[in-house]
Amino acid sequence: MDTAVTPDARIQHDIPFYEPVGNECQLFEKAYKQRLPLLLKGPTGCGKTRFVSHMAAKLGRPLFTVSCHDDLTAADLTGRYLLQGGETRWVDGPLTQAVREGGICYLDEVVEARKDVTVVLHPLTDDRRLLPLERTGELLEAPDEFMLVVSYNPGYQHILKSLKPSTRQRFVAKSFDFPPPDLERNIVASESGLPVQQCAALINLAARLRAMKGQDLEEGVSTRLLIYCATLIADGMPATQAAQATLVEPLSDDADVQEGLMEAVRATFGED
Repeated sequence: MDTAVTPDARIQHDIPFYEPVGNECQLFEKAYKQRLPLLLKGPTGCGKTRFVSHMAAKLGRPLFTVSCHDDLTAADLTGRYLLQGGETRWVDGPLTQAVREGGICYLDEVVEARKDVTVVLHPLTDDRRLLPLERTGELLEAPDEFMLVVSYNPGYQHILKSLKPSTRQRFVAKSFDFPPPDLERNIVASESGLPVQQCAALINLAARLRAMKGQDLEEGVSTRLLIYCATLIADGMPATQAAQATLVEPLSDDADVQEGLMEAVRATFGED
């Protein structure tokens, strides 16, 4: 069953670090309390997944994270019969596990999944909160502790891959973006161990690279990549080399675009 689900769905006792930008934590808690599904929108690497992990640990609920892809089907989420030890046994998928255990199921980049996935989600996203398992004949009623969270990147949407309005209107929604510079600097410093003062130059570089989005780049540099870069610098790698490996190479394969990015890197850090 290729669901790309996180292997450890136990309750996290250590709460992952997350620095709130607005009212997102309060919104999540209210949605959880009122048994409402939540939709997170925002660019890649802006903190959506970390936010969900933080909130699941804060609420003390097991988290089942699924990275959606083109081949993900409804059966991958609900479960299927598998041959084990010479016997055919039903094996729950991550969505079914979350419903049975009262966990939080997080579907990352849900628009990448096949259309039959949204059909399965619909009865879970209204007042019924039901999960029908056609192959076993079960009709599971989600407990109060269960919560469904999905996310997608609006910047990657096109006519063939988008959430229908009828699906979007089943969710409470929250837009995410990259944090303000001062906050992003503190996040990068906290996650990487690089001193705050050294992170400031990295945040300035990020602003220059993000300004290239829509011109030479499809996507701006993510906070995740900034943390990668700062981590390498903190471990002793020269800043220009670290930036090339984490901010330039991942963003483009075009040699001319890469050179333009490197000019910004060298203007920030100089030559190594």
